[in-house]
Amino acid sequence: MTYCLGITVKDGLVGIADTRVTSGNECITAKKVSCYDIDEGAFFVMTSGLRSIRDKALTYFHEILESERPPLDRLYKVVNLFARMIRTVAEEDEEALRRSGFCFSIFALIGGQLRQDREHHLYLVYPEGNWVEIGPGTPYHIIGEGGYGKPVLDRTLKYADPISFALKVGCLSFDSTRISAADVDFPVDVILYARDSFQIVEHRYEKEDLEELSSWWQERLRQGVNELPSEWIDNIMARLTQASRQGAPSDTVLPPCDSSSTT
Repeated sequence: MTYCLGITVKDGLVGIADTRVTSGNECITAKKVSCYDIDEGAFFVMTSGLRSIRDKALTYFHEILESERPPLDRLYKVVNLFARMIRTVAEEDEEALRRSGFCFSIFALIGGQLRQDREHHLYLVYPEGNWVEIGPGTPYHIIGEGGYGKPVLDRTLKYADPISFALKVGCLSFDSTRISAADVDFPVDVILYARDSFQIVEHRYEKEDLEELSSWWQERLRQGVNELPSEWIDNIMARLTQASRQGAPSDTVLPPCDSSSTT
């Protein structure tokens, strides 16, 4: 499984991608995000799904960028180009994959800003090649293992938050997923983009780099639970205490059973 998170806030973008790849009983480390600094701007591509589809689509995408140098002045044109590569791979491989029992599965998050974009953008691309833009209403999307990391994002993240806050919340979301999903793990790649900078900042964190954060978050969660108001449970806890006392065993000691007696 994969954990790739894209966040868009007013001041820029945050991307977080784990590196664990499982194949049968084997686990390997492989990068799931690619960054591009081109004359027209900067963007990143994160993917989840079948590794073979991802590698082939990205290879075709790289080749076109390097050899044909298509005019790309808006990020949606980059998204359309990558979507076209997905459809090309589908035409070549989908039938064979289905015959072998595999589903044609690839999702992508593409974020960045090109010279003619008035602001940065974040897009979600589906296996069919169609796409949607991630906007201020729900300023993030997870591809891969999304269930465990959503609660902290839904409860805290706002489009108006600074990039530093989005990065902190994103790392907590990754940590929640890592704890609960065995096939998501370190190292984790972090991507940052500041609005109108046209430059990607990339950094890789190992487990020891964020171990203190994980422990701090866990202790704060436990402390927060202990500090929750308790008036709403006082009644039911009192009933539980009463039931426990009424059901306690008597102190009377019964004589041992005489095995020679009959009934």
